[in-house]
Amino acid sequence: MSRPDGPVRRLLNPLARQRRYLVWPALLALAAGLTWGSPAGADGDSTGLPEAVDTILGDPSMEGGTASVVVADARSGDIIYQHNPTGRLMPASNTKLLTSTAATELLGTGYRFTTDVLGDGRRRGSVLDGDLYLRGTGDPTALAKDYDELAAKVAASGVKSVSGRLVADDTAFDSRRLGRSWAADDESSYYSAQISALSVAPDTDYDTGTVIVEASPGAKAGDKPKITVTPRTHYVDIDVRATTVAAGGDDSLTVERQHGTNTVTVSGTVPVGGDTTKEWVTVWEPTGYAASVFRDALAAHGVKVSGGTKLGRATPKGAVRLATHDSMPLKDLLIPFMKLSNNMHAEILTKAMGAKATGRAGSWDDGLAAISGYLKGIGVDTGRLRQADGSGLSRMDNIPAGQIAKLLLAVRAEPWFGDWYKALPVACDPDRFVGGTLRSRMCGTPAALNARGKTGSLTGASALSGYVKDAGGRELVYSIVQNNYLVGSVKPLEDAIVVTLAKSDADAAVAVKPRSLRSVPVSERKGDLECSWRKPAVC
Repeated sequence: MSRPDGPVRRLLNPLARQRRYLVWPALLALAAGLTWGSPAGADGDSTGLPEAVDTILGDPSMEGGTASVVVADARSGDIIYQHNPTGRLMPASNTKLLTSTAATELLGTGYRFTTDVLGDGRRRGSVLDGDLYLRGTGDPTALAKDYDELAAKVAASGVKSVSGRLVADDTAFDSRRLGRSWAADDESSYYSAQISALSVAPDTDYDTGTVIVEASPGAKAGDKPKITVTPRTHYVDIDVRATTVAAGGDDSLTVERQHGTNTVTVSGTVPVGGDTTKEWVTVWEPTGYAASVFRDALAAHGVKVSGGTKLGRATPKGAVRLATHDSMPLKDLLIPFMKLSNNMHAEILTKAMGAKATGRAGSWDDGLAAISGYLKGIGVDTGRLRQADGSGLSRMDNIPAGQIAKLLLAVRAEPWFGDWYKALPVACDPDRFVGGTLRSRMCGTPAALNARGKTGSLTGASALSGYVKDAGGRELVYSIVQNNYLVGSVKPLEDAIVVTLAKSDADAAVAVKPRSLRSVPVSERKGDLECSWRKPAVC
C-alpha cells in the first residue's frame, strides 16, 4: 500500500483543532483524496513495517476473509500503514469506542443517573393516601442494596402505609427493549439484556437486567440440584427438571429462560460432588424486575403498599420526593463499561444521550443521531459508516478502520481524554478492572502493560483498536478489524500486529509471527464472543 507523501499523509491532526467542533473542510478534503485502496507496500518506506504487517494479514487463518487496518502516528496524524482502510466491516464491540467518546462529551464525566421515590397523594400521619412512584433514568449500576436503601429512606420519612399502588416510572426511555438485529437465540444471555430506564444489576460487574442462577448437586443420586437466585426475588420462577446422578456421571446442566416469560428452566444432570453451575440470565421486562425488588425491600422495612404494581406510567407533576439515589459518575462507570465490554451500559448511555439531546424519552434513533453529531464535529466521516446500536452487538454495524483511527486521533485533544483513556483495557495487566478484556493477551512482549485497546468479538468478526508506544517511545494509533474468517479466532493476528508495532521504531520494523492457535488459551480460541461475555469471565 503506497504511503502518501507530505501533508496528504496526515489522517487527522487533533492538535491542530482551533475549536472543538470544527470540521476542518480543507483537511477532510485532503483525507478524502488519500490513496486508501492502493497496494500495501509503502512508497520509499525502508522500515519494513508494511511488509511485516502484510505478512501477518496473509496468514492462512484469514484465507477468504477481509481485514481493514490503519496505523498512524498519534501526535502528527501521519499514516504509517493502511490496508483496505475504507472497508466497511462489522466492528463488534469496537462500536463502543464511538458510543463511549460521545457519551463522555455529551453527558459529561460527572453525569449521574438518578433513581427517585415520590409520593402522589395526601399524607395522613404515617399513611400516604395515594400512589408511590419509583422513577428511574436508566441507572445500569443499581443493585438490590440500592433499592433497599431507597426503601429505608422511605420508611425514615415516616411513611409506613401506602393506600394506592406502586408505580414504576420508566418513561425516561421509550418502550423498545432490544436493539436492531440482535440475535433471537441470545435472548436469555446476559450480554443481550432488555433495556429500560429501571432495572437491577445482580453484581458489581453491573450486569443490569439479569439474575444469577446457581445450581449445585444434591446430596445423593436422584435428588434435585440445589438452586439459588441472586438477588433474592420472586420475579423469576425456577423450573427444575435436572437430576443429581452418581459421582463421575455426566455434568450437563443448562440454565435458560423461556421466551416471553420469567420462567428459568434448569435441565440436565450433575454428579454428586460436582461443580456448581452459575449462569447470568436475563429477565423479561426489567421495569417489573426493579419494581418487584423494590416492593420486597419496602416490605422488609415495614412499608406496606396496599395496591398492586403498575408499570410504565409517568410520575405526576407535584409528586413529593421521599428518597433518591445517584449512580457513580460517568468517569467511574466507564471502567466496568469499557474494561468488561458491557453491552447494556452502551445501550443505556445511547438512550440517555438521546433523551438529553431532544428532551423526550430516550430512544436508539435519537441517541445514535447524537453520537453521529459528535463524530461529525471531530472530523469522523459518518457517511462512511453505519451504527445501528451502541454496543456493537448488532451485525448491522459497519465501520472502517480508517474512521476508527480518525476518532482515536481526534479524542486525544479532548479535555476528558485522560478519564476515557484510563478505561481502555491494558494488555497483560491481570486486574480485571485494569486489564479487562486484554488481561491475558500479549504477555511477555513489549506490548504488555503498554498497549491499550478496545476488543471486539462476534462470530466471524474480531477487532482491536487503540494506542501503543513503539520501541522508540513514539505513540501510535492502530485499528484492526477482521471479518468473514472461518477459524475460531484471529486474535493472534491482532496481537502480532500490535506487538510488531511495540517492537519496532521509526527506523526499522521487527516482524513478529502470530502465535499458533494451538498455543492460544482456550478463552481466546473461542472468539465468537468477547471473553468477558462468557460467565464466569475467562479473561
